[in-house]
Amino acid sequence: MGEAPASTRTPEKKGAFDKFDDTLNKYLGPIAERMDRQPHLSAVKKAMVAMTPLLLIGSFCLIPGAIPNMIGEGNPVSQWILANADYFDLAYNVSMGLMSVFVAAVAAYHLGKSYDLDIPGSISMALVAFLLLSMETNEAGGISISSLGSKGLFVSMFASLLAVELYRWCRARHFTIKMPDTVPDFISSSFEIIPVTVIVIGVFLLLRILCQGVFGVMPNQIFTNLLAPLIGSMDSPLAVTFYHTLRCFIFFFGIHPSVLSPIVQPIATQFLAENIAAVQAGGIATHIFTPGPMSAFGGFTGLGVTMGCVFWFMLSKSKAQREIGRIAFIPSLFGVNEPILFGAPVVLNPIMFIPFVVFGGILSSIPFWFMSWGWLDCSAFTPPYVGVFLEGFLTNFDWRSIAANLVQLVAAIAVYYPFCKVYERRALEEEARAQAERQGDIFSAEDKEILDGLDLDF
Repeated sequence: MGEAPASTRTPEKKGAFDKFDDTLNKYLGPIAERMDRQPHLSAVKKAMVAMTPLLLIGSFCLIPGAIPNMIGEGNPVSQWILANADYFDLAYNVSMGLMSVFVAAVAAYHLGKSYDLDIPGSISMALVAFLLLSMETNEAGGISISSLGSKGLFVSMFASLLAVELYRWCRARHFTIKMPDTVPDFISSSFEIIPVTVIVIGVFLLLRILCQGVFGVMPNQIFTNLLAPLIGSMDSPLAVTFYHTLRCFIFFFGIHPSVLSPIVQPIATQFLAENIAAVQAGGIATHIFTPGPMSAFGGFTGLGVTMGCVFWFMLSKSKAQREIGRIAFIPSLFGVNEPILFGAPVVLNPIMFIPFVVFGGILSSIPFWFMSWGWLDCSAFTPPYVGVFLEGFLTNFDWRSIAANLVQLVAAIAVYYPFCKVYERRALEEEARAQAERQGDIFSAEDKEILDGLDLDF
């Protein structure tokens, strides 16, 4: 008996995972495609991915600082680390410490390229705009880099995109200096953007003056002030879950959640002081929202418990994803998840919105619910910066903290699994397509399956 024609075959019944994949492709696929086509979002996403090498270097430079806290300072290893701490700090400061500067430059490059603008001009306008909004001086009169790292990402994106748009607007209206055709291009392009430079500096200098004159703060602090009324009382598991969800939400769009610290840190410190006073008086700690748990539980392997994503990336069939997972593993053990957030990427990736934002706040808040139910002791101590599990135990010296971290880890692995598998499938398709193009094959793997199903006899 010959094989039945393709047209008469009974279609295979799809499994639960295939249906889930179809649902994601149906609803999130078009969003991802529109985001990739939208020039501003595309420029920001490409800039974030380009930061992966710097994030890796900066993340690894943070790890040595935790070692003396873990093994003590009275040993040769810790003494060597402490003696060379300035070099680790320097490597961090020129990588992650200046990340917003690099993001401004790379985002301007991609947006300027999409508009066919002069690339050096686009980058220089973006850097000038960002520094006008963010640069501050310290007490010694030097430049402070506190707003040039991850805390300044939102301002960096805003400034770079607006600066390039101003450049585009000026060129469209011929607000430029046109040199004769005999002048070399590199000289002509430099003179072309002189009026643009004046306009960009004027606009962003005015923005800074307005922020400091009207609101009394730097532009990068405006976002913090706007969110202040939303925080309210934090000493309840529901409020903590909302807070962590908000942190995941803003981080998904590249805004570092540390912008919320000026709002919540005084509240957490006050609750910690009350817990300490209660314990010293012979009572028990009752406040759940304190600095130690916020780091040990809320930032367990990184905000959103992204070790779940790292785990599946390490086991991925995609070579690129495996490498990202392996590189991100060690930093994640110390609560540093920027390598996976920007390397996967999770940031601005519609497929990862549900696990990171929707479930991320819940995963980060599980131990706080345990504390509110009396299953876990509240914290009266803020431990030094150490690795996962140990930090949670040191917050309250309760062995159940380790069990709570394990619950977070297992839940994260389960939550991230279907989304990482969908993302893996896309990565494999892209790798196969790239491999086919390198080999000169005009048909993709998907095209070959369609042709094979036609059962053509020639």
